[in-house]
Amino acid sequence: MPASLIDGKAIGAVVRAEIKERTAEFTARTGVKPCLAAVLVGEDPASRIYVRNKGKACVEAGMLSRQIDLPASTPEKELLDLVAQLNADVSVHGILVQLPLPDQIDESKVIEAISPDKDVDGFHPVNAGRLLTGQAGFVPCTPYGILKLLDYEKVELKGKHAVVVGRSNIVGKPVALLLLARHATVTLCHSRTQDLPGVVRAADVVVAAVGKAGMVRGSWIKPGAVVIDVGINRLADGKLVGDVAFEEARTVAGKITPVPGGVGPMTITMLLNNTLEAALLQAARGRT
Repeated sequence: MPASLIDGKAIGAVVRAEIKERTAEFTARTGVKPCLAAVLVGEDPASRIYVRNKGKACVEAGMLSRQIDLPASTPEKELLDLVAQLNADVSVHGILVQLPLPDQIDESKVIEAISPDKDVDGFHPVNAGRLLTGQAGFVPCTPYGILKLLDYEKVELKGKHAVVVGRSNIVGKPVALLLLARHATVTLCHSRTQDLPGVVRAADVVVAAVGKAGMVRGSWIKPGAVVIDVGINRLADGKLVGDVAFEEARTVAGKITPVPGGVGPMTITMLLNNTLEAALLQAARGRT
């Protein structure tokens, strides 16, 4: 029997409706709309689409979106000065600097310059540390979205073996920590993992986040396992595919996310959630 599909579009729509309702309640109570400032440096087409989609989602949720476009030649200091201004602006609740940045700008410096309380991407080392130690903070949007998908699908994590393929700071490491916090036994794999197919085959939950089309084969999947495919890769014919060989895996897995339409819709959804949470935090501290 083919795996049931985990519909990120449908789940994302439900979560966004909840966020929109909570946003309206916040605005009615405070007279303030949560505001996300998105900074785009350069003309990268994919980045421009991402930022535009984030802005559109904000407006649909009843939030304000402020997009700041800078030329690709922008010096690092100018961008850091802008971030400092946004940190000090009480009307801005969330700050997002779209990555990647041009070569002359150190991404780490920019991420660290954003106030942890406005770091709605969840990339700041302070928020990474909060996640590691189990404290409240902003969680990167894609891992947060993965957890929401698992929750909506009522996937039991306690005592289960979860294998995460890919150890990036944006997805692999934080999702491993989130799964660990839910009492899963977590194995974090990477390019030097020995017998990767054998390790994956032991998993009850597989999260693939390596950026290599079809790398995780159907023969690697344990029957009935839950497969979360984070990858999004464009083939020569223009087709979008994930890191999992979908047609192979769906004949073995119990549940699986499609690409597109699985994890992707949840990323912007959780960005909206983080922006609302940032506004709530700042209002509680009298900064709104």
